[in-house]
Amino acid sequence: MEYNSTREKLVLPEYGRHIQNMVRHAMTITDREERNRCAQTIISIMGNMFPHLRDVNDFKHKLWDHLAIMSDFKLDIDYPYEVPKASILEQHHDKIPYRNSQIRYRHYGATIEELIRKAAEMDDEEEQSALLTLVANHMKKMLLEVNKDLVDDSRILNDIKALSDGRIDVDPDRIRILDFAEMQRMSMMSNQRKSGNLFMVAGSQNQNQNQNRQNIKNNQNRQNNKNRNNLNRNNGNNNNRKNN
Repeated sequence: MEYNSTREKLVLPEYGRHIQNMVRHAMTITDREERNRCAQTIISIMGNMFPHLRDVNDFKHKLWDHLAIMSDFKLDIDYPYEVPKASILEQHHDKIPYRNSQIRYRHYGATIEELIRKAAEMDDEEEQSALLTLVANHMKKMLLEVNKDLVDDSRILNDIKALSDGRIDVDPDRIRILDFAEMQRMSMMSNQRKSGNLFMVAGSQNQNQNQNRQNIKNNQNRQNNKNRNNLNRNNGNNNNRKNN
């Protein structure tokens, strides 16, 4: 028995071993026209394996590139596109540099620190106050996610002063920090009120439906009683005629 671990490693495993064997067979064909037809057939089969990608730009181009890669760029055919060079696969891109700076308050993140530094460099007090208002309210929302009990506006202002290295001493009258806890309670009360109204509407609708069913049933009973009385009256009249 032959195991995959003992077989030759696949170049592009997503296409499977059968496609790899087809490419290897195409490389053994001596006639160029027949080799081109074989390559076209392999491309068609490769495309059928991923029908959801047919609308992707350059899908056919990628298939031909993959065919060249699976043949180790040794398949001599008439490619409809420019074939990439083998050296492209050996290129290594530079690593993305990561910031190694320490974040003073990790629950705020590096972006808040950067915004506070920008605010400290502003000369226009009105623009600075507008930016600090946005930053302070965002800081408060972040603190509420960490600890909903120990969130105070004075703490926000002290943190802004610390993050600006003392360059910004915020006057509480300059910025307006919202009371998010109160807003959350009001939102919850509003949602409960809406849900209560929905229950009331649903209850009244059910009550109306029950009343309509009862009215229909009463009308049917009255009609049945009326028909029964008429039938009894007709039977009595017929009996009287027979006796006479």
